[in-house]
Amino acid sequence: MKTSFLIRNALVVNEGRCFHGAVFVKDGFIAEVMEGRVPPGFSSQDDYTEIDAGGKYLFPGIIDDQVHFRDPGLPHKGDLLTESRAAVAGGVTSIMDMPNTNPKAISLDILEEKFKLAKDKSLTNYSFFLGASNDNMGEIIRADPSKICGLKVFMGASTGNMLVDDPETLDEIFEKSPLLIAVHAEEESIIQENLRKFKMQYGEEIPVSAHPLIRSGEACFVSSKKAVDLARKHGARLHILHLSTLRELDLLENDKPLEEKKITAEVCVHHLWFDESDYRELGSLIKWNPAIKTEKDKLGLFQGLLNGKIDIIATDHAPHTLEEKQNPYNSCPSGAPFIQHCLVAMLGFYHLGKISLEMMVEKMCHAPAILYRIKKRGFIRKGYFADLVLVDLDNPWTVEKENILYKCGWSPLEGVTFKSRVTHTWVNGNLVFKEGNIEESFKGMRLEFNY
Repeated sequence: MKTSFLIRNALVVNEGRCFHGAVFVKDGFIAEVMEGRVPPGFSSQDDYTEIDAGGKYLFPGIIDDQVHFRDPGLPHKGDLLTESRAAVAGGVTSIMDMPNTNPKAISLDILEEKFKLAKDKSLTNYSFFLGASNDNMGEIIRADPSKICGLKVFMGASTGNMLVDDPETLDEIFEKSPLLIAVHAEEESIIQENLRKFKMQYGEEIPVSAHPLIRSGEACFVSSKKAVDLARKHGARLHILHLSTLRELDLLENDKPLEEKKITAEVCVHHLWFDESDYRELGSLIKWNPAIKTEKDKLGLFQGLLNGKIDIIATDHAPHTLEEKQNPYNSCPSGAPFIQHCLVAMLGFYHLGKISLEMMVEKMCHAPAILYRIKKRGFIRKGYFADLVLVDLDNPWTVEKENILYKCGWSPLEGVTFKSRVTHTWVNGNLVFKEGNIEESFKGMRLEFNY
């Protein structure tokens, strides 16, 4: 039996509006959305917990469409329980996890094993991408888009190498995939040539600051253009993950509603937060694929977000141990944890006047639900699942080892002070995070999709 909640005296941010109101949660769903004060005649036959939000802001739960929770096979980095604990502490209520685990999720049977793991471990709602390979077309064709979020295609090699580089295979994938195609777009031949040049100059002592020159803007643009050309040729639904360059925005359009777009894109918080000048202080801690690039790229991506060319904000949460991240460049894995801090980082931009709360909610909640056609999530609407997050916009705190929840125990944001704080998170109507305390007895649900 699920607990009911009356969340009153909140500033509700939803569907382009911010209003004072209340939300009644019953049996896992949003039963009522009330504008203004709770009506004097409001009553419920159910026992419910009343929460006075005290003027805090109530958002739909964040939907992160790109995470690496490392389950199964890489438990020293993280797993579905540890990383979903960090997620709910950060206001993230639904995640979509990538296939470069161990074993690689390139068959439907392996994918279902991941779903079974999540049912017992994940505090967030969840879905998993099927991974493409050069020879698993039979699995791709059999995939059910009502049950699987998408197909992940690595058009550039990254952690857990799953590179798909056969032109005929790529053409067939874009022609026949029943799933949305999400691509990691970096041209491998350009990367390898750049790497060869830097090895000739530095041997095994390549500086991390060379990362955006090796995994260059040109490598990103060439690969993204290849994906866009294939999608247009076959009328496929393409989502370009983690854009990192201003130039890639030229491949996108912003003249139609998201529901009508066939080619979409996202930006990750770290590509909005860092630029190449940060390698001096943070080094390999901010080594991601695609690489953090120039300040011009960073500012251009933010503008692309605001003008509608970029549709979604995600994290690409990808934990590694601190020991692994301290390896020399060629053996240092790319990726870093971010999911616990994604919302408060974006709220930092709000405090600087760079983005409105309404647009943040659009890009982190509404847009992922629309793009992936997720059933009854991403909005504060009557009849929708009660995935909600309550935020205090004026409650400063500093990221320190003691409050980092990632299993790897570190963050590239350590020492940063955020002005805002997540105080409560509900997943399917269950209060899983409250003022620093996590309730692990409630587990998330498998996401379903409208196909």
